[in-house]
Amino acid sequence: MSVCDQGALHSIEQAISALKTTLKQTTRTQTMALPAALQHVLARSVYAQVDVPQWDNSAMDGYALRANDLQQPDNSLPIAGRIAAGDLPKQNLPAGHCMHILTGAPLPLGADTVVAQENCIISPEKIQFNNCKAGGNIRRRGEEIQQGQLLLAAGTRLRAQEIGLLASQGFAEIEVYTPLRIGLISSGNELCELGQPLQPGQIYDINSYSLQALLAGLGFQVTHYANIPDDLQQNIDSLAQASSEQDILISSGGVSVGEEDHLKKAVSTLGQLNLWRVAIQPGKPLAFGTIGETPWIGLPGNPAAALITGLIIARPALLHAQGATACSHQTLHIPAAFDWSKARPRQQYLHARLVLQENGQLHAEIHPKQSSAMLSAASWADGLVEIKAQATVNKGDLVGFVAYSQLLG
Repeated sequence: MSVCDQGALHSIEQAISALKTTLKQTTRTQTMALPAALQHVLARSVYAQVDVPQWDNSAMDGYALRANDLQQPDNSLPIAGRIAAGDLPKQNLPAGHCMHILTGAPLPLGADTVVAQENCIISPEKIQFNNCKAGGNIRRRGEEIQQGQLLLAAGTRLRAQEIGLLASQGFAEIEVYTPLRIGLISSGNELCELGQPLQPGQIYDINSYSLQALLAGLGFQVTHYANIPDDLQQNIDSLAQASSEQDILISSGGVSVGEEDHLKKAVSTLGQLNLWRVAIQPGKPLAFGTIGETPWIGLPGNPAAALITGLIIARPALLHAQGATACSHQTLHIPAAFDWSKARPRQQYLHARLVLQENGQLHAEIHPKQSSAMLSAASWADGLVEIKAQATVNKGDLVGFVAYSQLLG
């Protein structure tokens, strides 16, 4: 009997919690140029330096006026000037006049309304206003952000929108947590390096590359180590060297009871090994522990299982260790476009995509091949369907759906 078939099943939440305990949160910080800070985690809360907008300005191309000046029978006013974005108004708005104003331009003193250009009849000497709402089409100073307010809290992962928000406040540099250094380890005589011809019995090293892409996309500094042959001493030597150079080590496969799987014994020799059975399918076996003082995570060897457990279990624990406060994924509830009649004892994750039905509603359909060894279904999919343990699904039932765009970003 495999060690992965012994003992009770642990929940996914228990596995994530155990990994968070094993992976201590980083305290190292560095100051980075704003463009380079994408996908990094803020180490200090950031407060607004200026009001946004910094002055009352026009939300439309149109004409600035006093609403009370529209007393003429034809609702028309003569033009007193023009203001573009970046201009400083050279005069106040004269009584009984309007001024041509472009989007983003500062409102002239005395104006309280902007009328959109499409609601005007324009002639050389005057403008007739067909639709005027007092106070309309003006962005007020500080209506979006006020100086001194919390802009972004420590622990925020910086996406494109946060980079833009910081730029709106003039931050050229920002303090972030130093990216954790993660080493990827593969072992096994059957693994062949990319670009080399496969020998009989060999396969290409898939997991190192899919996991490297996943981790680099999350903002970690990733090192891919050379494959370790099936030799205990070489496993010990390679793990000892890698653990001295990295903050965290991650491997896939190599912890079964096979007599050529030396990784498990090497980890036990150098530190502490924990083997768990987790209530997730694919990916029941999970190994974790320490090599010396360096945390280690051992993911399943099958490519789809390694990817899914990396996304669902390892990802939130790693982001937590990086200092991020929002680490969990959001599950949407979408009608199923499939039947799933066989209940399983573990929560399942199925490769799925969203399809638009004739009624305009999105449904989740699943790939016909869900093997833990197959990655082609993951490439076809745009997310994962969650099916709870012991649950069945009929077409039209609501199922959990997690988008890859959320998990990979």
